This record gives sequence, C-alpha cells and structure tokens, in this order.
Amino acid sequence: MTDLQGSKVAFLVAPEGVEQQELAAPWEVVTQAGATARLILTEPGTAQAFRHLDRSDTFPVDAVAGEVSAGDFDALVLPGGVANPDLLRVNSEAVDFVRSFFAAGKPVAVICHGPWTLIEAGVLSGRTLTSWPSLRTDLLNAGAAWVDQEVHVCTQGPNVLISSRKPDDLPAFGKTLIEHLGS
Repeated sequence: MTDLQGSKVAFLVAPEGVEQQELAAPWEVVTQAGATARLILTEPGTAQAFRHLDRSDTFPVDAVAGEVSAGDFDALVLPGGVANPDLLRVNSEAVDFVRSFFAAGKPVAVICHGPWTLIEAGVLSGRTLTSWPSLRTDLLNAGAAWVDQEVHVCTQGPNVLISSRKPDDLPAFGKTLIEHLGS
C-alpha cells in the first residue's frame, strides 16, 4: 500500500445525512495508508451518519468549513448519502471550501450523490465523472459528461477528480484514491 505519511485529507459532511459506509470506508483506507483524516462539518458538534434511511453512528467534528481552507489539506473527500450533499450545497462556506480545492489544483474524490455539491460549486464544466444514476441529468446540465463506471478518474483541469457510483464501489474508490494521493 502507498505510504501517505504526512498527508492530510478533509472529509466534508453536513451535520446529518452522510451515508456511514461512504464516510467510514474511505476514512479507513486513507488512515491505514498513513494519512491524517479530518472531519470537516458546516457547524461545530457531531455528524449523524445514516445507513440508507436509518440513523447510525455519530462522529466528532475536527473543524468547521468556514475555519479551514484547501491549504490545510492535501485532498478532499465528499461522501454521499442523499441528505448530506443536499445540505452541503446550500451552505456557502461548504461550497466555498469545495471550490477552493479546485482552485488549488488538489485531488477531490466524490461518491454517490456527492456531486450535487460540485454542481453548486460550479466546477464540473468539461469534466467527466460517475455518480448515483439519478444524478446523470443534473451533471449533464452542469456541463459535465457522465459515465456509468465503478470508478472514474478525470484529469481535465489542474486537479484529479475521482468519482464512484455507490457503496458497492467503495473498494475501487478507496484504491484509486490512495493511488492518486500517493503520486
């Protein structure tokens, strides 16, 4: 496995609605590779995760979106769940935080419904990505190309954009995330 000792990865979530396995699995992969994972929320407190529509674990927040920047991290992960990105995309500090990673040319990884936040940030024009299938039209309307793949890596523009469709894709998503963080 690639050694990511010294790397810092931000996981941006809303206070409620992140899909637990889409947060926990990539978190475990990056920390096992030696990176420091930090949970960034839109407000102080804890993040309530879900397993589909059922409440699951809560996670303590490391920082608030308006108090950190892309300069503090080496990469950004946007987990899905339906409510999580829907809440993030209406929070200006979260959207600005996402936009700053694209401006800095840093890797961004997104899964499931997570691209909704990228649409709001206005960073998808000319890019290709995958997502949960119901986001296809939203992504096309945002100027992106959509593909139905387990994981897709888009290198158009100054940064790498890694995307996956659903929890079943998490092993490939994690492997690809580590490969691109370590290069």
